[in-house]
Formats: sequence, structure tokens, C-alpha cells
Amino acid sequence: MDDNGPGPGSSPEGADPKTGDAVPEQGLSDHTQKRIGLHLRAMYDTIVQQPVPDRFRDLIAKLDATTPGPDPQT
Repeated sequence: MDDNGPGPGSSPEGADPKTGDAVPEQGLSDHTQKRIGLHLRAMYDTIVQQPVPDRFRDLIAKLDATTPGPDPQT
């Protein structure tokens, strides 16, 4: 392949190399995508319902309590 573009036999992505017509994208079916989405949502919901560990709460409280000083780079 040279700098002048694709060589012989190459086709644009998503096009049939013989006809140049668009071909359907390969990927997951709608049904499979919905099932994956439902499972991910269920997993996320269980994580969100868990309590925040005390050490995280303490760290957040410390970060909220500190006031930013002048920016040393300015």
C-alpha cells in the first residue's frame, strides 16, 4: 500500500467489495443488547445500594473541609 490511498481490492469500510453497496453492520442483535443492558443495570443497582465505607466518608469530609489556597502556578 502506498500513500496514494487504498490499493486494489480494498473497499470502504461497511461496503461490499464487489458491488460497493452498503452491507449490514455486524454486531449484537437488539435482543442481546437489551439482555446485556438489563444485567448491567441489575449489577449496578446492587452496587449503588451498598453503603459507603467509613474511610471514604472521612476522606470526603476532609476534602470538603479544606479550602483551596492560592494557585502556586499563577
